[in-house]
Amino acid sequence: MIREDITFHTRTLLATPDVEAFSRLMRSAPVADIADALRDTPPEQIARILGPAEPKETARLFVTLSDSLQDRVLAQLSAPTVSALVSAMPADERADLYNRLDTQAQQRLLPSLSQAERDDILRLSNYPEGSAGSAATSQYATIDAAMTAEQALRVIRATAPDKETIYVIYVVDTEGRLTGTVSLRDLVLADADAPLTTLVNTAPVHVRADDSDEKAAEHIRRYDLLAVPVVTHDDKMIGIVTVDDAMDIDKEQDATQLARYGGTAPLGGSADLDLKKSTFRQIFGTRLMWLLILTVFGILTSSFVAKQEEILAEVIVLAAFIAPIVDMGGNTGSQSATLVIRSMALGQLRLRWADVWFVVRRECVIALALGVCVAVLEIILANFTKSGLDTAVLTVVGLSMLICTALGGIIGAVLPFLARRIGTDPATLSSPLITSIMDLLGVFVYFGLAYAFLGHLLV
Repeated sequence: MIREDITFHTRTLLATPDVEAFSRLMRSAPVADIADALRDTPPEQIARILGPAEPKETARLFVTLSDSLQDRVLAQLSAPTVSALVSAMPADERADLYNRLDTQAQQRLLPSLSQAERDDILRLSNYPEGSAGSAATSQYATIDAAMTAEQALRVIRATAPDKETIYVIYVVDTEGRLTGTVSLRDLVLADADAPLTTLVNTAPVHVRADDSDEKAAEHIRRYDLLAVPVVTHDDKMIGIVTVDDAMDIDKEQDATQLARYGGTAPLGGSADLDLKKSTFRQIFGTRLMWLLILTVFGILTSSFVAKQEEILAEVIVLAAFIAPIVDMGGNTGSQSATLVIRSMALGQLRLRWADVWFVVRRECVIALALGVCVAVLEIILANFTKSGLDTAVLTVVGLSMLICTALGGIIGAVLPFLARRIGTDPATLSSPLITSIMDLLGVFVYFGLAYAFLGHLLV
């Protein structure tokens, strides 16, 4: 069934509503496509058709909805339905939902759950947002190292229906400490009486619960894992971050980097802006803060230009080249900063002198070559579009373009390292500041060269 058909059937069943037919649709079609069809549906309509459905089927669809839509649908469901739905949700999704509820809703929900589910929610919800612990699910398969392959398979068959993934099984001791991993493939192919000690990887890749969820996602990418175990500081296992969770983390991180690179990130580590969820005050305050900071740079630049009235009066054509020269420095800086931030995100560059020196050495050559090219082009175009230009003016314009382009590339490459050194996200500072810094430096360079080559006209 193609997506257009799924959308049509979903909206038709919502209008009826036919709960049984909708349940059949959830079993036969990808829930992600159904969720797309529900995106703009009123929450009361969704609740009317989801409420009577089987909780496990409902949970599969419910967790694919956006957080805001989940919250609005939940408000339309009865207390017993909410309890059954939350019980059927994956452990990590359940903890995320619990954290979004207000205190009264949390107190109403907990008594309706089993003791094991309550303990699980409270344990996972204790970890701060953005940590590996908060992204972990407790639905993973464990076995004892003293078992044989056949005994381990019997345990997995008995417990698999409640686990999120069983392709990797985690070996824990009697106190719940992670001692190794074994793949389901190795278990299936091993002799029935083979001891697990011959199959276990005793040095599994893992992350700590208070590590960032980005580190968990990076480990999954780097080591080609389906899931990475999350442990406490005494190696007790609390859960796993799965590859689908890692994809969600990467997607959110990409969106965060884009917002921060655009100069819309709050300082001080507070939550990122969201066009739908953030309040008017949050969006207005954060954007105003950055614009005020950049306005200060703009005033400094304009004040300096205003003081060059004497030379501009003598060589008025110099004013025509201010914008392209300072803009080129900002553009080049943004290019190099983007490349450095990308390499940092991929783990190719770290905060160490060897990497800083490598980037600076490489960027110096590239930025100088770019500067020569754009300077030559600027001189050629200026000569053809503005007749009667003095050779000294063309020299000032060309040298200024070369120097500003080279400086922009080098500063743009170094600024992300500086941001990381002071504990700030590189994307947060790079884009907003590069343009403003290069505007200021650009006019210093431009008018400095103008006085050097044209200063005799003032005498």
